[in-house]
Amino acid sequence: MAEHEHVRVAVVGSGFGGLGAAVRLRREGVTDFVVLERAGSVGGTWRDNSYPGCACDVPSHLYSFSFAPNPEWPRTFSGQEHIRAYLEHVADVFRLRPHIRLNSEVLKMTWDSEKLRWDIETSSGKLSADLVVSATGPLSDPRIPDIPGLDSFPGKVFHSARWDHDHDLRGKRVAMVGTGASAIQIVPAIQPLARKVTLFQRTPPWVMPRMDRAISGAERWLHRQLPFTTQARRGLLWGIRELQVQAFTKHPNELGAVEQLAKRNMARAIKDPALRAKLTPDYRIGCKRILLSSTYYPAIAQPNVDVVASGLSRVDGSTVTAADGTEAEVDVIVFGTGFHVTDMPIADRVVGADGRTLAEAWEGSGMEALRGASAAGFPNWLTIIGPNTGLGNSSMILMIESQLNYLADFVRQLDVLGGRAALDARPSAVRAWNHRVQERMKRTVWNTGGCTSWYLDAKGRNTTVWPGTTTEFRRATRRVDLAEYTVLRPAGPTPAEPGRAVADASAGADESAEAAV
Repeated sequence: MAEHEHVRVAVVGSGFGGLGAAVRLRREGVTDFVVLERAGSVGGTWRDNSYPGCACDVPSHLYSFSFAPNPEWPRTFSGQEHIRAYLEHVADVFRLRPHIRLNSEVLKMTWDSEKLRWDIETSSGKLSADLVVSATGPLSDPRIPDIPGLDSFPGKVFHSARWDHDHDLRGKRVAMVGTGASAIQIVPAIQPLARKVTLFQRTPPWVMPRMDRAISGAERWLHRQLPFTTQARRGLLWGIRELQVQAFTKHPNELGAVEQLAKRNMARAIKDPALRAKLTPDYRIGCKRILLSSTYYPAIAQPNVDVVASGLSRVDGSTVTAADGTEAEVDVIVFGTGFHVTDMPIADRVVGADGRTLAEAWEGSGMEALRGASAAGFPNWLTIIGPNTGLGNSSMILMIESQLNYLADFVRQLDVLGGRAALDARPSAVRAWNHRVQERMKRTVWNTGGCTSWYLDAKGRNTTVWPGTTTEFRRATRRVDLAEYTVLRPAGPTPAEPGRAVADASAGADESAEAAV
């Protein structure tokens, strides 16, 4: 990188969010941008998570960009390697490679109020940008709990998102810590290899059958020859989930019938009543993400798998001990304990207009951003997959594409303003938006279902999930409302411009934020 390189837009991350932003920028005629990626290849979470059995729990044709349909998906639910290959394909087809800076981890981003730009320090050099698009994703930084004595463990320790493929688990005694989306895929994959698997389960998940199958050659041929059939398939998958979301967001009490289906799924494989009791959740289905697997329960029923209905509390040499006192001797500890979701790690590296980091700005309120994108005091800084943009039952790609619409209009608004300008979300607009989101959240299954999930932050606030349909979110992010922003100009005398009146028009910001949710 050149010492004083300046670009119009810097995109951080090269997963679905980052690559999607890059494609959208090019479509908007913006070619002066870079994609900063800390790793040596693109792919985001689908590069990092390569553990045995890793696959998506959203159907393939819905878990892909609408502007880059893939008629060649081999299965209805794709494995990690196929999704990663798809993202590499997107980088090639849309000619993004020249824009991508690999091995360029962002160390610090500082807003320069005089020059109205972001000064960015990366592991490969420095640059500045008029606009930053943060697409680091919520599933990018693994969370390993602080377990007393873990340092004393003589065997191998790793997180599911940093799988050690050089370490052979054949004949080993493995402790699997956690029973989330990763663990239910890992356990069936390693159970046939391991001598013993001890599964530490703090809270049992609800698990539904995974209706996965190979997509036939005839289907793929049809999708290639008649592209509208791919769109129709995607539309059907989307529509089904759009109808389902009402039960999660408005009528959680109607989910009892779904729980009965999940219990029958368990009963088919788990015959031992004591084990079945351990595996039966005591909270409403959907409160935590519903997991999909047709192999998890059969694997758990095998004689070389022990389920400990308690979390791992300490390690003494090769002995691991649960909170309930259960002990096991193990050779390997695998953490399937999730990620830093409600405490976005990039937030510690972003310094806003008042000299505070984004993490400091969010310290009291929790994560909040106008329309999931703009935080007050951080001008020209947009998040893809920002606060309250997650989904509990559908494809994140739908939400990402809505946020790309917002990004595109943000760029257009800056163009209309002309000259050097920046948009800073008004605190009143951010508060109004967040208040409405949290009010809607109160009746959802994620808040009323009786569980503690990774959707909630340390203070129990749900700063992760969107409490509505993807259609509602798309409508809310269709355009940038300048009344919700302050227009910033460089200090000093400037000619009158269209944004000057808007900068003072705080009236209406609250109402527009309220009305959009």
